[in-house]
Amino acid sequence: MRGSIRWQTAQLAKAIFEAGISKEERTNPESEKYGKVSSYKTMETYRDVWNDLGRFAKENLGVKDFEEMKGEHVAAFMKSKIEEGASKQHMEKITSAMGALERALERFSEDKHGVPKEYNFSERLEVLHEAKTEKALKDGYHDRAYLDPGRVIAHIKEENHELAARVQLEGGARLGGVSLIEPEQLRGLRPDPFTDKEVGVFYTQEKGGKGGEVQVSPETYERLREHIEAHGSFSINERAYQRDVHDAAISAGEDPEGTHGFRWNFAQERLEELVEKGRLDYEQARQEVSWEMKHERASITDHYLGR
Repeated sequence: MRGSIRWQTAQLAKAIFEAGISKEERTNPESEKYGKVSSYKTMETYRDVWNDLGRFAKENLGVKDFEEMKGEHVAAFMKSKIEEGASKQHMEKITSAMGALERALERFSEDKHGVPKEYNFSERLEVLHEAKTEKALKDGYHDRAYLDPGRVIAHIKEENHELAARVQLEGGARLGGVSLIEPEQLRGLRPDPFTDKEVGVFYTQEKGGKGGEVQVSPETYERLREHIEAHGSFSINERAYQRDVHDAAISAGEDPEGTHGFRWNFAQERLEELVEKGRLDYEQARQEVSWEMKHERASITDHYLGR
């Protein structure tokens, strides 16, 4: 599908919206109106979410055509929203909007090509379920940074989990970026280009996200390198790691903000470091933090700052 993001979502809205349809028609699988949207307000809400997805997919995944959208792209979008601090209510709205998008794409493809193309965004339900299970969603916005992340990390039981947490705290890596690190991802030690302090660098390409380098302290990097040298790679079970961090937070007397809480700490501390000790002004630092966290827009940083 060619055109801007807003033009594409407008075409998709036409494929699924029809005012005045009864609830019976919309909910009856045998009806040709099944799955359509009849409320202007609901359709407007869905389109807002679709536009947000389109921007994310274009900036982070290189997907510009909604007809090329896949379940993994939707999952990556939803995970990014969870990391930014979206509430349970907002994530449920996004999940519903993705279900409507799935139906809209199928109807659009049938109208355009005569044969419906099948889309499966069921991963959205798994992402939402996991976020609820791990208590990563709360009612309303709140700052998810730990008050004392070092104390939380000190209470983590498994050594590999403790190392993964340090990488997330020091480098802002996503959970997917620390679950598996191979030897070829290591880049060695070098000066931070903005502060000149020595850092260890490795490359990460998280599933469904942008690739890029992660900087950590030389001590953490050496631990990571030694582990990979001894075991062939660094790997953790994501669910076990999340449970360990959850329990560690409670033991440390903190609210369990999950593994993503370390990314919030990173964003806040890195921005301060770049402004105070680096060679960047506030707006430049804001953009740099967004890039280091594998986002594109500078405004994303504001989510991690509580603004």
